Amino acid sequence: MSKELIEKIVESVLQGRRNKDDEGIEEGLAGEPGVAELVEEALEAGIDTNDILLNGLSRGMELVGQKYETGEYFIPDMLTAAEAVEAGMAVMEPHLVREGTSGAKGKVVMATVEKDLHDIGKNLVSIMLKGAGFTVIDLGIDVPAARIVEAAEEEGAGLVGLSALLNTTMSNMSDVVKELEEKGLRSQIKVIIGGAPTSEDFAREIGADSYGKDAFAAIREAEKLLNN
Repeated sequence: MSKELIEKIVESVLQGRRNKDDEGIEEGLAGEPGVAELVEEALEAGIDTNDILLNGLSRGMELVGQKYETGEYFIPDMLTAAEAVEAGMAVMEPHLVREGTSGAKGKVVMATVEKDLHDIGKNLVSIMLKGAGFTVIDLGIDVPAARIVEAAEEEGAGLVGLSALLNTTMSNMSDVVKELEEKGLRSQIKVIIGGAPTSEDFAREIGADSYGKDAFAAIREAEKLLNN
């Protein structure tokens, strides 16, 4: 029963169905339980939250990533699947808090840098970080360096994730690194960057700790940075 329910959660993530009213990525799927209902059912059945999180929600997104890499899924499909995971996480959150496992992997402040209004990539990474067991403070778009650093300090975050989609705004990422250095926080707070114009070379150039070429790479890098 438990294995069957977990597999149904994985399948609903792949379909991108938040709840029974959702059509998902393919049409004609509404009516059957979506991720939210299946997670609720799994919790009521006494299935371990770790099992639901790792083998259900996270596993589902891993498979979505594989489909993206092979060209079967595109960014809108990934976003739809990530929103389904977020719906499942919303159901799980009270249980994780009670168990003391919510955000157990650490805190991450996410932001699109100043003068950049794009947020699709940032939103996807934020949702996936939550699903992977991180606490995420998402500051939104067009966020000045000082505000990002202030939030990271106030929240006790170990990692800042910066996004930019424009060549004209990616340079603002270096302002965050400089601000952290000026405040004496650089040794405590790691920085990961991502977005279309960024690269591993650019990350090194501005003194960031890591670069995520896509959402899945960003999660792997975040885990490495906070585990160290």
